[in-house]
Amino acid sequence: MELSSPRMHESHDAPTPTGRVRLRRKADRGHHDESTIKAILDEGFICHVGFPGDDGPVVVPTAYARVGDLLYLHGAVGNATLRALSAGVPACVTVTLVDGLVLARSAFHHSINYRSVVVFGTASEVTDAQDKRAALTAIVEHLVAGRSADARPPTDEELRATRVVQMPLGEASAKVRAGGPIDDPEDQCLPVWAGQIPLRLVAAQPIADIYTPAAVPTPSYVTSYSRRPNPRDPDHRTDPTS
Repeated sequence: MELSSPRMHESHDAPTPTGRVRLRRKADRGHHDESTIKAILDEGFICHVGFPGDDGPVVVPTAYARVGDLLYLHGAVGNATLRALSAGVPACVTVTLVDGLVLARSAFHHSINYRSVVVFGTASEVTDAQDKRAALTAIVEHLVAGRSADARPPTDEELRATRVVQMPLGEASAKVRAGGPIDDPEDQCLPVWAGQIPLRLVAAQPIADIYTPAAVPTPSYVTSYSRRPNPRDPDHRTDPTS
């Protein structure tokens, strides 16, 4: 989707493995390349925003969209999280995709296959009306590609009631676990089933609401909806090296 505002295409520093995002435990699962980080962000729906609140740490789930090297978050003008981010409070944004359950022969080595991204940084508010509209369009398109062409765009009043913030991906990293269980050698001969239960997000049959006329066709982006495919096929059998 081509966004209307050129300011949303400004280049930013590529993610670098700073001290905060460099993995110390299971470092072999860490990924700092842009392609891995952006692919995970593009597949996810919900991010969790963590920041130091007045009464202690706060973590809030919210929808988002990635445009280039920026994450966009939105909500009501009175939203406490977005208000804090707009004020320059340092924040941490995380996105996690669950790809499967890993059953080992020992309870200790049971695990989950996942792909996750952690972003540290300071957000800023998007105040230009054109940029806000483009960001809100990007969020709709992130959820359902093609939907923004059909849905009514925000009115000026709705735009004023909405706060949009942007957060750079300059300090980000991904962590990925794939493959089967990592059993201790002495447990590998136990007569216990071990392996993976792959999990995928699959859309069910669409349900039109009561106000949709029967003559209105269901859009193809609804009937054929699917998320971006996982580049790591959970069905394959490999050694658990990551």
